[in-house]
Amino acid sequence: MQSTAAKPRPATAIRACTVSRDVQSFDLLIEDMEKILGEAWGDLTFETALKYFDQPEAQTLEFLAIALDDEDEPQMGQVHAIIERARRQNVQVIVIAEELGPMVLHRLLRLGAADFVPYPLPEGSLREAIERLEALSAPAGQIATRNGAANASNGTVLAVQPLAGGAGGTTFAVNLAWELACAAPAGPARVCLIDLDLQTGSVSTYLDLARTEKVYELLSNTAMMDRDFFFSTLQGFNEKLQVLTAASDMLPLDLITPDDIERIIGLARANFDFVVIDMPGTVVQWTETVLNASEHYYALMELDMRSAQNALRLIRALKAEGLAVDKLRYVLNRAPRFTDLSGKSRAKRMAESLDIAFALQLPDGSTQVTQANDHGMPLAEVAAKNPLLKEIRKLAQTLDEVRKTKSRTAA
Repeated sequence: MQSTAAKPRPATAIRACTVSRDVQSFDLLIEDMEKILGEAWGDLTFETALKYFDQPEAQTLEFLAIALDDEDEPQMGQVHAIIERARRQNVQVIVIAEELGPMVLHRLLRLGAADFVPYPLPEGSLREAIERLEALSAPAGQIATRNGAANASNGTVLAVQPLAGGAGGTTFAVNLAWELACAAPAGPARVCLIDLDLQTGSVSTYLDLARTEKVYELLSNTAMMDRDFFFSTLQGFNEKLQVLTAASDMLPLDLITPDDIERIIGLARANFDFVVIDMPGTVVQWTETVLNASEHYYALMELDMRSAQNALRLIRALKAEGLAVDKLRYVLNRAPRFTDLSGKSRAKRMAESLDIAFALQLPDGSTQVTQANDHGMPLAEVAAKNPLLKEIRKLAQTLDEVRKTKSRTAA
């Protein structure tokens, strides 16, 4: 290890520095820095880091690895100043974090930290982070190829948003994604399900998948995301469906920006035939981005006043911003049965009062839906004859036929 307190050997330029309260507390970081950089790195404390930028040796500095744990939270003012100074001098910052809360990490990344790696360091994670930093300076053509855009297919994006709590948005998204993946046994579609409900996302629960730290790493730094990183964050379900779950912690909805969403959707569309997005129940700054990217934007509602009022609010909000209201597909969940004439009359009056048409009217799946969700399985795996499943399957088959028709036309 080359200490910046001592005079470096002339033949060795300092490419990187660790910054920490005490680098000896991060022994795995020391090992990885020596393995990757040899003698071309030094270590700094929070107090000496800002002064080091004024030294001639700092001219060759490429990045800082700022190592933090929960004891460092009182020092965040100094850390913020170091990140801001590094940005002004075009020095990248990797945050090495142990037991830091998501709000603290969110702030560091917003200030300009380029990447985040958890501590203890997973095998090869620091090298991968450094390679992602180096990739930022690659020519645009190389970046496009790395992200899969050079031979991108034009996958169909389908977004799902509930207009009221308990309207069944996640159930619809999960089962639609699964049915799309199973729609054509002879030539199944490639389907990716993305849970963008950052705070209460339940896709992982409904499919019995683990919530991993990798999801937060990806969402907090999509500028560094490439195809390999994206696919390593996805989880497979029954070898047919790829899923990006919500993160393990409850995250602020402004953690991601419209640019982040564009990158995620763009990479997913380049590699999958269908991208199904489970949206939060709230309208956020990137809702417009998802709406513009979507072929259909399914708004799930029930036959009650709260759904009607929220639908009206959504319509007004979209029209006020001049957004594509025609992409909305209103879905009435737990719709009246065929013999329920009074209920069907109420549904008709609701549609007329809102000046909308219901693209789908889904029957009540009853307790079988709850059982399937609690067991972490799609409805098809638990209750193959469920009436709700039959309607979702019809929609999936229709969407898949449209996809195949477009493929034949393009060919």
